[in-house]
Amino acid sequence: MMAAAFRTAITNGSPSDILQVTRGIEKEGLRVSLSGHMLSQKSHPTPLGSALTHNAITTDYSEALLEFITGVHDTPAGALNELHQLHAYTAQSLPDEIIWGASMPGELGPETEIPIASYGSSNIGTMKRVYRNGLSARYGRTMQVIAGIHYNFSLPNAFWETSRRIGNPDCSLANWRTQGYLALIRNFQRNGWLLNFLTGSSPALSRSFVRGELPEHLQSINNHTLYGEFATSLRMGDLGYTSSAQDGLQICYNQLETYIETLTKAIVTPHDDYCRLPHVTSGERTQLNDGLLQIENEFYSAIRPKRVTRSGEAPVRALEERGIEYVEVRCLDINPFTPLGINEEIIALVDTFLLSCVLSDSPLCNAATRNIDNTNTQRILNFGRDPSLQLLTKDGRAISRNEHAKPILDAMQEAAGWLDSATSTTRHSDAMIRARGMLMDDVETPSSRVLREIFEQNISYSGLMGRYAEEWHRQFDAHPMPSEIRTSLADEAIASLRRQRDIESADSVSFDAFLHEFYAQYRR
Repeated sequence: MMAAAFRTAITNGSPSDILQVTRGIEKEGLRVSLSGHMLSQKSHPTPLGSALTHNAITTDYSEALLEFITGVHDTPAGALNELHQLHAYTAQSLPDEIIWGASMPGELGPETEIPIASYGSSNIGTMKRVYRNGLSARYGRTMQVIAGIHYNFSLPNAFWETSRRIGNPDCSLANWRTQGYLALIRNFQRNGWLLNFLTGSSPALSRSFVRGELPEHLQSINNHTLYGEFATSLRMGDLGYTSSAQDGLQICYNQLETYIETLTKAIVTPHDDYCRLPHVTSGERTQLNDGLLQIENEFYSAIRPKRVTRSGEAPVRALEERGIEYVEVRCLDINPFTPLGINEEIIALVDTFLLSCVLSDSPLCNAATRNIDNTNTQRILNFGRDPSLQLLTKDGRAISRNEHAKPILDAMQEAAGWLDSATSTTRHSDAMIRARGMLMDDVETPSSRVLREIFEQNISYSGLMGRYAEEWHRQFDAHPMPSEIRTSLADEAIASLRRQRDIESADSVSFDAFLHEFYAQYRR
């Protein structure tokens, strides 16, 4: 019903207005030493301002894990240009460090050498720090220094309003948009394995990342590199962002209310293992709470429904009150063969895939379909390039990967045509030609290129990724930044440090009181 209304809206309207896609990019990258590429032990560089309040440069889990956040752009070039300027400014602010250009880290020392990010003494800064303490206590620090790209995608009001008038004029715009994004997410869960196959860039990693026995599906090269012969994205598999404690967390995207209820319950319900953690570790609070999730961000998912929050507002409350505003795609590996880890071709592919998820019928999911979706995804992550690999259909039949991909590709081809029409380009159709070539093995996937270069150059994973990181650093360091952009970023760094001090001086309640008030939002 909704998909038909969406198609009719595009057909009857102007594609350039109806399909004016907007996107923002959040790109992570570890600071490592220029010599030896070891994880930085230094504090967040002062020229980059405050990681708590800077509007474009912050940190994720580790003090060494930078995160660049672009604004919202209506062209891929705009988003990529802003990301390039952030990279260049940062590179030129790091005298003896570079930014690691791959998702999986290089050589790691003991976990104690992975510094947890610090955000100052304010209540909100302390909350961010304690949340990361909790991640360390629950999952270990090593998992948290994996880097990725988060891609924020939205369709314009014209798309939602025009299709609403066709499909359900009695529905509110916010509710219609929310239902449309939930339909997108359900299709993403079903078919996202194809995106993993096409963009996965982490089939190998440093032996130092695995602290314990070697997983059965990985092989070793000279005791310094682990790899999966047919793997696509180990980052998204059982070596990456996973949590056995969350295995029983059945998140449902059929209705927003169910999604909010499930996440809220996971936050407010004590979890036995986490109840046993000490209240204080090394003089700091160990975790924010003893729930299965401390906050929504702890739920590891490949895609999230999102809404810009107000100061101090819990994400689920923002979604409940104002609906879904955009989706955040979290499964994209950093492509080590591109300076930014993402380029226009990847953006065209992702936009095409996401629009196809909107324009395709999206049946409701249940426990059985979720299990099938998860099985297909895990097979692709660990064995996706195996020519004999089989995936499961919705009724549980096993078919070849390429046979399973055919209807998805056909839907993407339609979406590519619409997007090319809206942008007066051929980049989406060109991306589809490459995607089909990757499935037919006529075009090299990023994951196969990683392994090919490791073997051809007889080099370790860390050595290969380090070479590319140095090359991109030289390019960023030599980039002639426009004076107005350099000045703007320098001014923002100073202003962000001032904002952090203002927040710290304005606190008027204890941290415990602050936290109690924050969690009251989940207990309503």
